[in-house]
Amino acid sequence: MFADDDFVDDRDNEEPLEEEDFEQMLEASLEPQIFTEGQMVEGTVVSIGREVAFIDVGGKGEATMEIEELADADGDIDVQPGDIVQGVVVSTRGGLRLSHKLARSAATRQQLQDAYRAGLPVEGRIEKSIKGGFEVRMGGQRAFCPISQIDTVFTSDPTIHEGQVYTFRIIEYKGEGKDLVVSRRALLEEEERERADEIRSAAVAGAVLPGRVVSIRPYGAFVDLGGGIQGLLHVSEMGWSRVSDPSTIVQPGDEITVKVLSVDEEQGKISLGLKQLQADPWSSAEDTYEVGQVLKGQVTRVTEFGAFVELEPGIEALAHVSTFPPRGKRDAWRETVPPGAAVAVEVLSFDSERKRIGVAVVDEENVSSAARSARVSIEPGVRVIGKVERHENYGVFVFLAPGRTGLVPMAETGVEREGDLRKTFPVGSDLEVMVLEVDDTGRRIRLSCKAVHEADQKSEARDYAKKQDDRKTEGFGSLADKFRSAMKPRKD
Repeated sequence: MFADDDFVDDRDNEEPLEEEDFEQMLEASLEPQIFTEGQMVEGTVVSIGREVAFIDVGGKGEATMEIEELADADGDIDVQPGDIVQGVVVSTRGGLRLSHKLARSAATRQQLQDAYRAGLPVEGRIEKSIKGGFEVRMGGQRAFCPISQIDTVFTSDPTIHEGQVYTFRIIEYKGEGKDLVVSRRALLEEEERERADEIRSAAVAGAVLPGRVVSIRPYGAFVDLGGGIQGLLHVSEMGWSRVSDPSTIVQPGDEITVKVLSVDEEQGKISLGLKQLQADPWSSAEDTYEVGQVLKGQVTRVTEFGAFVELEPGIEALAHVSTFPPRGKRDAWRETVPPGAAVAVEVLSFDSERKRIGVAVVDEENVSSAARSARVSIEPGVRVIGKVERHENYGVFVFLAPGRTGLVPMAETGVEREGDLRKTFPVGSDLEVMVLEVDDTGRRIRLSCKAVHEADQKSEARDYAKKQDDRKTEGFGSLADKFRSAMKPRKD
């Protein structure tokens, strides 16, 4: 059971609370408000005189605003008592003075002076670039902006700013307003400082952010994300195709969208990517490439271990040095694949998980036959013709097909130990061999020249024996024919 005291009627407290709130609001409204120059305020037009309008800005405060501030392009006053207007506090000395136009464009010398004292932003139009900077038009006044103050980054082409309307801060006011020096950079840096915390919070791995390229380096480009926060767009992250020169992708001043790859808070480094916002060509490569295909590509670079061939933007294949037939001198294969050359290749291997494709460069004029020769069946007992690749003390290496090189051990060469293998089997010369062994991987292949000679000798012996048998059969046949002929009765 509940006692009567457990229930409290809230209505008993309503009136005192309402009276207290009302008293606090009334007291607050009567307190004098403190305004600062540059502050944006809103007020009600109380009355309009010949030169100024009186604006009620709350509490006991009342401000004045010049009539021309409220006039339209034709000089007509477009407000009336009771209307709400906004203005910037341009002066607090001798009363509160507001400007309705100052934040957009300064029209009078007095307004420019007020803006200079209050540090307020003023719009201006770049008329032209001159020595050391720019001529800026602010209402009816001319001002000078040094080139170092036009932006936060170096401006290599000043003409790109001509005709642009920017917001400036007046940093020098001389000669009663005849000599004005303004800065756009000061305002941009203030904006950057205000945005710095916001950008740091937004710059997390995986975030996609807008930015502006501020500088180019051989290894990439630095991108301003805002608030003075910069990240590095490495050359390897600019595109799926290999990029050797970052300036071919971006230029200083370019507005781009990038993806945050990683953030090192200790060192303050942000890594960015551009290609991640594009489709990865490897995502569909499994449906495009298969072993045995003959394709065309372009040689992108040549290394000690082979040549890289671009099959499509973002897809590179490797023609390993072992896939090139020997040509009689060291590194002669390089002559067949200069960077930039268009070549025909056959796909020898494909690994989508590791993003690797192995190819062999084939004869473009006779692709089909070259491809067939690359797929020669290599198994024990088969005789094939290869090319001598190199010599070792223990034997001769023979190129059989792209990626398939076998060894003819010294004992299987048929050459005496005192013999000269290099003279007997010159590098690049054709050599017929017999396959003796092939391991499970198909890479270790044991060959023999002696087996070819022995097989030839056996074949010749068989042929000779067959010929002798044929001759004997033919001799016996002739003698029997003569005997039959002699035994026939003569006709008288």
